[in-house]
Amino acid sequence: MPGVPHIPGGNGDRTLTFRFAHAGDVAAVVALVESAYRGESSRAGWTTEADLLDGRRTDADAISAVIAGRDSVMLLAEAGGQLAGCCQLERRPHTEVYFGTFAVQPRGQGQGWGARILAEAERLARDEWGAGTMVMSVLDQRPDLIAWYERRGYRRTGKTTPFPYGDERFGVPKRPGLAFAGLAKRLDDDLGRNRGKHR
Repeated sequence: MPGVPHIPGGNGDRTLTFRFAHAGDVAAVVALVESAYRGESSRAGWTTEADLLDGRRTDADAISAVIAGRDSVMLLAEAGGQLAGCCQLERRPHTEVYFGTFAVQPRGQGQGWGARILAEAERLARDEWGAGTMVMSVLDQRPDLIAWYERRGYRRTGKTTPFPYGDERFGVPKRPGLAFAGLAKRLDDDLGRNRGKHR
């Protein structure tokens, strides 16, 4: 498996370009996601789950399924021609889009890339797919990450889902009681605000 290219933080080209992943990107996406969430390399960024979970965060089959799905895409962000971040988007009923598999290269975090990737995902879901709501699941034991989403308009839905203990496809828990909190954001609220700016 190839490693994730090093992208220096704080210098160089900070411009992100976006494209959809294809089958040839699978190995690089897996490496990016693992580097952002698991093991010592993930501690270079603030999104690490290394204190909560061991094992893998994703695998080639899971990423391939997203890329091949009729109602899902893997959005890639590149900086200077190198993979900087990614996220999964999946259409769901009732004009909802699920946002997941969100990762930013650890040494590139803190430059605003995550916010830009999220904003592009929201734009695509709203403008290209006609989605009214973006939904996601975040580990409830990550209050710093939940607060980051809340600052960008997401709110807790009140729904929680227990972590699937015993299913190592999702990682090996280091503590009991892990659970996912549901978050959601109305995308048409953004549309109304943007329209108001041009009146």
